[in-house]
Amino acid sequence: MDWREEYRKKLLSPEEAVKGIKSGDRVFFTPGRQPWALGLALAARKEELRGIKVLLPTPDRDFGWYDRGWEESFEIIVGFGMPIVWEMMADRRCDMAVGAVGMDMAEEALDVVLVEISNPDEHGFCSFGQSVWNKKEMIQAARLVLAEVNSRLIRTYGTNYVHVSEIDCFVEHTPSERLPGRADLRGKWVSEPREELKNIAEYLSTIIKDGDTLEIGVGTTTEPLPQLGIFDNKQDLGWHSEHTPGKVIELAREGVFTGKYKTINQGKVVATAFGGSREDLEYVQMNPTFELHSVNYVNDPRTISAHENMVAINNALGVDLTGQITAESIGPRMLGGTGGQLSFASGAAFSKGGRCITLLPTTAKGGIISRIMAMFEPGTAITVPRSLADFVVTEYGIASLRGKTQRQRAEEMISVAHPDFRAELRKEAQKLYWP
Repeated sequence: MDWREEYRKKLLSPEEAVKGIKSGDRVFFTPGRQPWALGLALAARKEELRGIKVLLPTPDRDFGWYDRGWEESFEIIVGFGMPIVWEMMADRRCDMAVGAVGMDMAEEALDVVLVEISNPDEHGFCSFGQSVWNKKEMIQAARLVLAEVNSRLIRTYGTNYVHVSEIDCFVEHTPSERLPGRADLRGKWVSEPREELKNIAEYLSTIIKDGDTLEIGVGTTTEPLPQLGIFDNKQDLGWHSEHTPGKVIELAREGVFTGKYKTINQGKVVATAFGGSREDLEYVQMNPTFELHSVNYVNDPRTISAHENMVAINNALGVDLTGQITAESIGPRMLGGTGGQLSFASGAAFSKGGRCITLLPTTAKGGIISRIMAMFEPGTAITVPRSLADFVVTEYGIASLRGKTQRQRAEEMISVAHPDFRAELRKEAQKLYWP
């Protein structure tokens, strides 16, 4: 059958497409943007469905099921603590996947996958747009695949494609650029660079060398970094990262990120997701310099460590005096997720000339709480073990931890803590690590 005829036969309304979802099904929304029309159509079946497990690796759109009163119909499982679910997580009305952005959700049988894709090209292949993640693997694992076709999605080189024959139902829907959500919470997630970041960025710049290959994680401390100019005067940087802030695309266009000295994928900007403005994404579209690949390849520590001079840059919620890093919770209260941080910390540790850098503003809640702690609260999730800790950069300096003893690490961490907390941290360190 010609793919065009197959596509027409599979084309349905959102309401018709979600009729294939039954009570008790495990419904997986792929990472990245959730399909808007399909999500609304599924939410509209609230009164007739029971026991649906809705798995959302990166929840960012509000379909209603995060509110109280939906629990009988929809059991929500999230992979990353985005602001839109903070209230739900605090109330313990949802479950949390353990693993890299909830990718391990696929270990159990999937019934239905909902995914956003582009229009088919002349050969019947659709693109996943600006993010690939593990979408193709999810499609292959599911019993039923519902795809929302968005004509605005870009195409890229790499493994960013799926054929019409692999999809069960198509729903055509091109949303507005800005969709309804809980904007007050999202505003806390993506904000203007804070004042202390300028100092952090200056210290960080001294660790980055010409020819390094970089990864920058998601977060309000890390994502603004390219905007602060710390890479502008560097030469021939490489890029291999899970996510890509838009300014990186601009810097690639300006010749800062050339990938000239990358050990693998030389000359390529490689990621599993690209961010940025519409102009940035139009530059990426079918530009052979830019490649999107499965997260199973990009975040594989073996792939990461194959790069010489691999530099992993991520943020944290807190670091203790020995270098244990949490990017997920303070005590049992979940605020983030593992993401790719452990993968890149591991890969950088085994990379020849590699460095793992954790960025940490020293205080929280207006300066009343130190993010550098003698010990974590019970229940805190450890994202990166102290054995992989390398550099910790705060607005007060750089703590170098690799190869140091517990006492030496404590001294390093106290030296970059906020001055208001250093005396108390030193007092606690004496109790813990000195006779």
